[in-house]
Amino acid sequence: MTLKDYIVTEEMSLMETMKVIDKNASGNAFVCRDGVLVAAVSDGDVRRSLMRGVDMETPVREIANFHPAFLYQKESRRAMDLMRERSVRALPILDENNHIVDIRFLLKDTLLKESRLKAPVVIMAGGKGTRLKPYTDILPKPLIPVGDKTITEHIMERFRKFGCSDFYMIINYKKNLIKAYFIDDIEQEKRETVAPVHFVEEEKFLGTGGGIALVKDMVKETFFLSNCDILIEADYGEILKKHKERKNIITIVCAEKNVVIPYGTVELGETGNVVAFKEKPAFRFYTNTGFYVIEPAFLEKIPENAHIDITDIIETCIREGEKVGTYLVDEEDWMDMGQLEELEKMREKMGL
Repeated sequence: MTLKDYIVTEEMSLMETMKVIDKNASGNAFVCRDGVLVAAVSDGDVRRSLMRGVDMETPVREIANFHPAFLYQKESRRAMDLMRERSVRALPILDENNHIVDIRFLLKDTLLKESRLKAPVVIMAGGKGTRLKPYTDILPKPLIPVGDKTITEHIMERFRKFGCSDFYMIINYKKNLIKAYFIDDIEQEKRETVAPVHFVEEEKFLGTGGGIALVKDMVKETFFLSNCDILIEADYGEILKKHKERKNIITIVCAEKNVVIPYGTVELGETGNVVAFKEKPAFRFYTNTGFYVIEPAFLEKIPENAHIDITDIIETCIREGEKVGTYLVDEEDWMDMGQLEELEKMREKMGL
């Protein structure tokens, strides 16, 4: 979907508006005048008006909400909070001229395009998950439940919605538990989200990069790589498309983080004298989410049977002049359960 699939004009009839809403499958449309946002309308607004006897040929301006919720680009990180506060499912993001430049959605599953990416997916699931102790003393991190499914099932479920069904899971710590969970035929019949998984076993811990080399003879095309403790809410088809267009050897999905220091800070000169004060300074930076798109040529740069982190391999690519790219997502589109506090946040954000 593109932005135009969510936009209607004031003169369009309720019938025409409903066709737009049905097509974009989000339950919403936005009324624009010369490209400027002026109102919003939902499928519920249309249904209620029809129950009052309003004719389907009535212009949408007669029932639209001319005080819609919105945010400007610089405030966009507040989108999820505002949608929950205002009980809206879709929120337009505007530029300084009040033109819609993006739309955020409370329920992102309604937006998924009909994709048939068919790209292989490699899931790094071999670590000990020490930051999730004591849970991981009993269960390996890939089997930690988030609601009624394991985190790994949530990851695979998202990929399957984009047409990915070929999964490779690199396992080591408590690997027999992981294999038993996914291979058990009886249980697998009960879990519709589970797709067949190819297990790739590490004989020793090879780090976040070394284990990937084990799929070198199995994966011969562009593939997704994901940590087993993160969820990314984005258009995977768009990520893959940008990766291909830019001809990257690897694309790192990064999230923008904004951190405000809750104290006034002091800047010192060379002699220790105070030269400036900053009250609660804010810093913006980009973090590696642990989600990648990778070309097979990247695997050739990994030493076999060596303990190495993926960041070391990426730095090698940069030194050798390879194209290393990024795809940026908002902080709210990245959920990480690598620590107990973040696990609880993930459950809360997913309503589980």
